[in-house]
Amino acid sequence: MKKRLYFISTLLLAMTALSLSSCLKDPRYVDFSKAGNVVNMPFSGQAYFGGDAITEAPADDENGTIVRQFSVNVATANPPTTDTKVTLAVDFSLVDSYNALGGAVHYEPMPSEAYSFTTTEVTVPSGKQYAVTSVTFYKNLLDPSKSYMLPIKIASTTGGYTISGNLGVHYYHFIGNDFAGAYLWDYTRIPAAGNFVGETTTLFPVTPTQFEMNSGYFTQTIRYEVTFTKNSDGTYSDFAVDLNADDIQNILVANGLTLVKHPVLVNYDPTHKYTYDEVVHGLLKLNWTTATRDITDYFYKP
Repeated sequence: MKKRLYFISTLLLAMTALSLSSCLKDPRYVDFSKAGNVVNMPFSGQAYFGGDAITEAPADDENGTIVRQFSVNVATANPPTTDTKVTLAVDFSLVDSYNALGGAVHYEPMPSEAYSFTTTEVTVPSGKQYAVTSVTFYKNLLDPSKSYMLPIKIASTTGGYTISGNLGVHYYHFIGNDFAGAYLWDYTRIPAAGNFVGETTTLFPVTPTQFEMNSGYFTQTIRYEVTFTKNSDGTYSDFAVDLNADDIQNILVANGLTLVKHPVLVNYDPTHKYTYDEVVHGLLKLNWTTATRDITDYFYKP
């Protein structure tokens, strides 16, 4: 999953830079010759909120550094003949505006020590229609149980261009989830094929009480979805697991595979309230079967 997300992020950036595409309305790509005079940030705004989730594994350093690149486009019929200076800014009032929409996750403004965003003025050179900049996050300086947001918007631009109303903000965010992060991973298939022990993987947060991770089975990515309740005494209960519904249809069914038994947590006792250590050192062993295969994935901390 980590590799797939990194690849997707890199691919989107490359496509933006190479094709000079711009997302002004619903279509993903817009011909600049028909775009008008607009400054925007491709793959931004609430329509692309999911893509602004920071889920990749951090660097192996003290602060857990993560760097996100993004581009600024000048969407004009022809490349500008002068430099275009675009000023970017962090606007935490947008956190309140987003929370007011009543989503499943409530976000806090990202603490200043947890990010570095120093290049706030981006210059799109004469004859060009895009420039690339970046923001740096320090994941280890955040409380992993809380959800944070860093909204970066286009504040102003030279050249008299219109700032895009729906592609003018990147809502970078971390979803707090006690169990998200790096794990060791054992995979067993019966009959044996592709089995492994001690690989590394990432459990990705969906909400504060839901996370997902990959199964080792099949050549395509099949995801587990796990939900739980966090109790007032700090324990965890009411665990439930299944395969992602889209993956069942688009991967298993589409390839003629029959799901005989849905995933279960092998060691789960529904009457027990689990501590964090109990969850990450034994609970996350999942088993399921198709008509011809028995699959076990085990996720655990060292």
